[in-house]
Amino acid sequence: MLVPLLASPLTAQRNVLERIIRQTEDQLSAWAQDPGRYEVQVLYTQIDRDEMGRPSFTTYRYGVDPNRYFYPASTVKMPAAFLALEKLNRLGVIGLDRRTHLRISAGHDPQTAVLTDPSAADLLPSIGHYIRKIFLVSDNDAFNRLYEFLGQRYLNEQLREKGYTESRIIHRLSVTGFDTLGNRHTNPLTFYDEQGQTLYQQGEVYSAWYDDFGLSQQLRGQGYINDEGAIIREPFDFRYKNYLSIQDLHDMLQAVIFPRAVAPEARFGLTTDDYRWLYRAMAEFPAESDDPDYSDKPDNYVKFWIYGDRDSTFQIPRHIRSLNKVGWAYGFLTDAAYIVDLEAGIEFFLVGTIHVNDNQTYNDGVYEYEEVGLPFFGELGRAVYAYELERRRRHAPDLDWLRELLGQ
Repeated sequence: MLVPLLASPLTAQRNVLERIIRQTEDQLSAWAQDPGRYEVQVLYTQIDRDEMGRPSFTTYRYGVDPNRYFYPASTVKMPAAFLALEKLNRLGVIGLDRRTHLRISAGHDPQTAVLTDPSAADLLPSIGHYIRKIFLVSDNDAFNRLYEFLGQRYLNEQLREKGYTESRIIHRLSVTGFDTLGNRHTNPLTFYDEQGQTLYQQGEVYSAWYDDFGLSQQLRGQGYINDEGAIIREPFDFRYKNYLSIQDLHDMLQAVIFPRAVAPEARFGLTTDDYRWLYRAMAEFPAESDDPDYSDKPDNYVKFWIYGDRDSTFQIPRHIRSLNKVGWAYGFLTDAAYIVDLEAGIEFFLVGTIHVNDNQTYNDGVYEYEEVGLPFFGELGRAVYAYELERRRRHAPDLDWLRELLGQ
């Protein structure tokens, strides 16, 4: 858990987030009546600028419990993307960057090889293209390939060295055949230049890393559907599933959006060009992307806050942007976001999670995402956004950097 260099103390301050929820309670649905039932956790960070444009932060918490497990789902893709860019830079190989093509081999079953990527304009895979797929539509295979590039121990140790000590990323996503041992093995891969010459080669790696964290509720529910489709009448075991705390999610995102405002050891080793490219990938709506083409996806496909409960035809105003990463699986919905309104000149962080699984059965595909989960993000997101519109600031943020990146 990190403390930003310019963070404001919370002692003796009223909890603004609690007040926002209380004052808008009549506009909120089931989750607000019983937040404990839905395991709601939220971090809301106000951002204020001084006359030089330097940010300071004030964070408010609602229901945050660092000792209670929740499944982070696809939010683990965010630190994997940051670390993959950093690793490319650290390797220091001339000609090796996020655009470099690669071949991924299969060391042994159930690993799979990758030689081409039909979603890429040039039909070839690259780390950069995988990262765009992650932020635009939360592509699972793209994350799995970054996981294989990083390796289990490297990924987790690098996060811990940066101070993100409440994270555990130890398995691939939405792919069958991999058990705990299989996820410790990662594929061999080769990066090559335009002439087909090898720039960097990485063999199959076995690496193991684990931390139980002593978290409560890692055994959950009353049953689950196993890989054979049978229902098992016992709690579902999350002890060897990924974990990423609300605080770490917030701090990782903050370190990328405001690298100079956190301690040097907490930063990711990215270049100026990396940051600019990454911000655009995180801010774009799926339909704005030509490579890859996701013109069939709605604006709110991976943008939960404020607009998650709108229908698929709704177009989010282009001056409101969320640089974010969402996750949804096993009844857990999460969104970690830096939200800006380019017209109103506001910016804030909002990170939250909710659990919706009324029948207490996992892997059955029956979760209250539409009824409870997405309305939570829409309703609370709109309430915080409305508060931010009215909140007084001594100095407005300069958001021209994002306008320029998005061509607005």
